[in-house]
Amino acid sequence: MDSSSDEEEVRTFIHAIGEKYNPENFPYGQGVVVLPSPPGSPIKVLVFADRLFLPSILVLNDCGISKAGDESDIAAFCAHVIELDLSHNQLNDWGEIGSIVSNIPHLDFLNLSMNPLSGMQLEPSMAEVFSRVRRLILINTHISWDNVNTLTHHTPELEELFLCLNGYNTVSESQTPCPSLRLLQITENQLEEWAEVRKFGLMYPRLGTLVLANNSVNSVEDSQEYLQHLFPNLRNINLNNSALTKWEDIERLNFFPKLEEVKAKGIPLLEPYSTQERRSLLLARLPSIVMLNGSVVSNGEREDAERFFIRYYQDCTHQELPERYHILVSKYGQLAPLAEVDLRPRCTMVDVRCGDRVEAVSLRLEQTVGDLKKQLRALLQLPTNGIRLFYIDREMSSVFGPEELKCGSRALHSYSIRDGDEILVVPKVKNRCSSSDL
Repeated sequence: MDSSSDEEEVRTFIHAIGEKYNPENFPYGQGVVVLPSPPGSPIKVLVFADRLFLPSILVLNDCGISKAGDESDIAAFCAHVIELDLSHNQLNDWGEIGSIVSNIPHLDFLNLSMNPLSGMQLEPSMAEVFSRVRRLILINTHISWDNVNTLTHHTPELEELFLCLNGYNTVSESQTPCPSLRLLQITENQLEEWAEVRKFGLMYPRLGTLVLANNSVNSVEDSQEYLQHLFPNLRNINLNNSALTKWEDIERLNFFPKLEEVKAKGIPLLEPYSTQERRSLLLARLPSIVMLNGSVVSNGEREDAERFFIRYYQDCTHQELPERYHILVSKYGQLAPLAEVDLRPRCTMVDVRCGDRVEAVSLRLEQTVGDLKKQLRALLQLPTNGIRLFYIDREMSSVFGPEELKCGSRALHSYSIRDGDEILVVPKVKNRCSSSDL
């Protein structure tokens, strides 16, 4: 009883494979050969065309795994596995994790998210088994920076590192840079000071993408020369929901020599502006980027934004003008303010005549002839079975005469109706208004 209970409590990597990829769960039909399992193995091996049947992408998330199991079984079953997802398990011993990883010779991607890795010390000798991993996900593991630095020191091919939700408010700088890292995602932590962000540039000199979203980073500091050398290869930075409050912080991003894409939504600096103003003011201050907040920047949009920037600041005092204003004025010259365009519906006053009755009516010129007929039937209380309308130009009627408004979908402004013109209403019902009125 006790041994059975202990076996149920300890979930191994091998047991999880056995349950998920049991041959009885995969009725693939003919051509699948079930071979005897290695001595002592809890599962059978599926072989097809002389190869192990386990997929190269192995997903064993949320399986309760806390131990590795027999290493010879791992080596036999996972010889061709290249991606391994072990998220949401109970792995809390680097020795057990190392036993799994060391027996997967082609492992490229490893996800250890949501495993309780805080308080565990990773020895350098054990970290060497991660040397082939290129993408490593350690989200919400609360792994210490000492262990992160040990891992990056022994993974010479590591390109992508995910450290989200680990509660970091400081960064422990490694004395050994990781020159292979191209992407660092460290969202949802508690970083505030630029002094902490600066360390990423020193530790990861070839960093191309830095995702700092949902940290309270409050500034971008340092001189132009220092920033150029700090992030010489950075092409993409995500500052969404950071705590930036000054335009100078945005402008310092221009000092990153290869920066092409910026995300900066939800920052306090932009709260007073409309959506369009935010985008235009950001674009005008970031002349080299080609993507802003996930959208491609066209040449036309950039020019519009830069012209908007000039007009936005042109009434400020000389002391209040940003440096970028003078640069853009030298490019476009001083711009006249945009003319105010009244977009309210145009109206005109006309006389509407039906028999002996004349009414002064205000017409909305964007409405159609059909709309006008409905309006006049209601105004004059005429039958609903139809009326004819004739437009009389007060200046040209003696030459051209009345023009019948026949097309119900045609807009009134297309007739060039002006104040003082006349609309003649002729009901189709006899004896109400006579066509002799023409």
